[in-house]
Amino acid sequence: MGRLATSIIEASDEFELAAAIDSKGSLDEMIGADVVFDVTVPGVSQGVVEFAIANDITVVVGTSGWSADRISGLRTLLGDAPTSGVIIVPNFSVGSVLATSFAAMAARFFESIEIVEAHHATKVDSPSGTAVRTAELVGEARAALGPVVAPHTDQRARGQQVWSVPIHSLRLQGVVARQDVIFGGTGEVLTITHETIAPTAYEAGILVALRAAKTARGITVGLDKLIDLGGAE
Repeated sequence: MGRLATSIIEASDEFELAAAIDSKGSLDEMIGADVVFDVTVPGVSQGVVEFAIANDITVVVGTSGWSADRISGLRTLLGDAPTSGVIIVPNFSVGSVLATSFAAMAARFFESIEIVEAHHATKVDSPSGTAVRTAELVGEARAALGPVVAPHTDQRARGQQVWSVPIHSLRLQGVVARQDVIFGGTGEVLTITHETIAPTAYEAGILVALRAAKTARGITVGLDKLIDLGGAE
């Protein structure tokens, strides 16, 4: 993702690359930039974001692991009148954002909901940020209805629960990214599937997030907040 973002920025007439920092670099190299694009790992991302906030630099976060609790902590750091922004994007694919929105829409009509997500074998975290975000939105959509029906969750093979939704993570060679949100109902099963075939699927979303960062203040979570999903509020 870092290489992809770098190539997009270098090919764009809108942006100029100030620095490309790897694991051996210093966060001080961020000083002077208008926007930071973070695609590190969960154990590093929080330090990057906190450094950016401390230095009044807006940051676009594409790293997994930003749960609702961790995001809440950033609101305190930004204060009541933030002069910079944090844009957290679990997935830069427009198709993935649509699939997650469809899942939240369907959540009100089914009590039995589970997520199966698959990523390449080198992905170091699980569940994926996309799956966590999907489960959060499903839970929010069902706030007035109660948790999903998920029997036998005390068994390890039943996945990790996020907002009561079991998430099952696969890490396989030959896979880029895929997510299935499975809804079980009386006499029927609905599956909403999104599959990323190549990293080029993220290009449009990266540009959308970078453009939004120019004026971002406070915290924004999800690419859906930055694109028009049919005029919905």
